[in-house]
Amino acid sequence: MFPIRDHNPSGRTPYVTYALMAINVIVFLSYVGLFADERALSRFFFDYAAIPARVLSGDGLSTLVTSMFLHGGWLHLGGNMLFLYIFGDNVEDEMGHGPFLGFYLTTGVAASLIHILSAPGSTVPVVGASGAIAGVMGAYLLLFPKARIDILLILVIIFRIFPIPAWIMLAVWFGMQFIGGVGSDPDTGGVAYWAHAGGFVAGVVLTIPLWLRLGGPGFWRRTDGHPPHPEARYTSSSIPKVRR
Repeated sequence: MFPIRDHNPSGRTPYVTYALMAINVIVFLSYVGLFADERALSRFFFDYAAIPARVLSGDGLSTLVTSMFLHGGWLHLGGNMLFLYIFGDNVEDEMGHGPFLGFYLTTGVAASLIHILSAPGSTVPVVGASGAIAGVMGAYLLLFPKARIDILLILVIIFRIFPIPAWIMLAVWFGMQFIGGVGSDPDTGGVAYWAHAGGFVAGVVLTIPLWLRLGGPGFWRRTDGHPPHPEARYTSSSIPKVRR
């Protein structure tokens, strides 16, 4: 189950979301040539990726920020940018440009710290915007639980795209991260499940004050759980019917 788009245009241009996407791509292009030289890539990641044991020793604290702009390959970068593109614009629209940037960076740092605490002795570098983007997804869940997300479902040779409410997609995604975190060894390489889960929880918690200012449950009633723009409001009768 993979999200590919939403149907919830933002009310203003999401400059910060676009800028973050551009920065991530530019940074990746600046060092992508190092993938042909494993030793040079290792040195680069040692300097700029978050290494739990190093950070806990008090060294490389800046890597809590720099690591969230690094990626381990084209698929890693592309997947993260797609998620940021889908969920970032509406959250930025509701928070405002400056607060959204602060929120993004804060949830990214929180995600890294949670991963570090799960594997304090690890010397495996951690890279990726996934923790910060998980925070954005947590905010999206709290603010727009009924927003429609188109997902791609792949079952062996069957490919199907269909819309589901955001809360279902995000709850399933969070559950997968949590289960993955419980069942994996954080001291080895691979997916940083606890960074994803931790960033998501941090995003929800940090968005609660905004949600309450907007009216809490009253905000959900006014918007029916969708982004508060006419284009984002829809009913089941407005979803095109197709022959199957």
